[in-house]
Amino acid sequence: MNRERIVITGVGALSPNGVGRENYFRALAEGRSGIRTISHFDPSALPSRIAGEVDFDPSLWVDAKNMKHVSRVVPMSIAATDEALRDALLDPKSLDLQTRRRIGVMLGSGGGAIEFSERMYELWYKGAAKQASVYSVPSGTIGTISSEISMAYDLHGFSHLISTGCTSSTDALGYAYRNLKLGVADYVITGGADATITEGIMTGFAIMRIVCGSFNDRPEGGSRPFTKSRDGFVLAEGSWMFVMERESTARARGAHIYAEVAGYGSTCDAYHRVRMDESGEEPARAMQEAMADAGMRPEEVGYLNYHGTATDLNDRVETRAVKLAFGEHARSLPGSATKSMIGHPQGACGAAGVAATLMAFRDDLLPPTINLDDPDPECDLDYIPNVARRAHIDAAVCNTIAFGSKNSALVLKRVTRDG
Repeated sequence: MNRERIVITGVGALSPNGVGRENYFRALAEGRSGIRTISHFDPSALPSRIAGEVDFDPSLWVDAKNMKHVSRVVPMSIAATDEALRDALLDPKSLDLQTRRRIGVMLGSGGGAIEFSERMYELWYKGAAKQASVYSVPSGTIGTISSEISMAYDLHGFSHLISTGCTSSTDALGYAYRNLKLGVADYVITGGADATITEGIMTGFAIMRIVCGSFNDRPEGGSRPFTKSRDGFVLAEGSWMFVMERESTARARGAHIYAEVAGYGSTCDAYHRVRMDESGEEPARAMQEAMADAGMRPEEVGYLNYHGTATDLNDRVETRAVKLAFGEHARSLPGSATKSMIGHPQGACGAAGVAATLMAFRDDLLPPTINLDDPDPECDLDYIPNVARRAHIDAAVCNTIAFGSKNSALVLKRVTRDG
């Protein structure tokens, strides 16, 4: 495998608390929540009526003729991709065909175009099939997102989408990193997107009793990882995209380098469809594998972006896993849960955490875990409560955990010209 560093040079973000990279970074720095009462549909019959919705205009990215043929997640993904490409000083449409054959797309999504499928099913079951899109089947698949991005920018490299639940975008970045190491591509557009705030999905999560139902009158306080008063996650949507490439191409183009992707690890508890194995051993091993891949010791890590869903079991087990992975260093390791400010964007959450961590490298500012006013005694590590913290870090771990016992982690490192 190529020993050259793999780096991130472009970032795009459509988040519930900020549309655009700088707006997202600013909201994180200010500890600002993007959780509101659901507006996509009437949520009054549901026990949880809040979510992290993104305020953007899809018609800016998909023309009126095609809007009926795509899911909301498609323009959301294209918008974030466009920002990431511009940030990386990379214009695919100006490149020759041979170069565009070396640009891959590797995305992560948990629900993909499920929102589109729900709309089509509603038309079919109401006897209005003639109003449905002729592309109801292909546009309703998960893989449609990467295809739409490839078509939007005339990219002829691989076009893949990984769907592993809430680890999806972490895995996508991990596979992008490995493909670049193997020399399969010269650039990879990677990240995650999900837009699953639908009546069907919200009803399903309510049946599972894992979404927050105690803060309908105070939405901004609803996502509260590591607190005694947490009662479930707040569903969210969003898109966070990156341009990943080898350091030499980034230097040659004069692109800004946010960080190196230095290691990736992934494991499975092989335990349950939803519940985590309470030992925390496998998520700990995923983090350890990522650090080993990066050639790093635990004490060299300066920040941890937690999965931090605000579900009772997840927060306790993740805390236990961090103690196993980092040993004594866990006590002095600052970390935060991005979901406290944006909610849980499912398969895109790993990408949201990576973007937050890139802000920490660029601005020497660690994002906080907001709403942490009554800590759970069993969650007793440094979660950077409520207020962002000034700190200069050289390495970070981004952790994610998914249904089906999946665990994935990435190591990011600061890049200087001296190494």
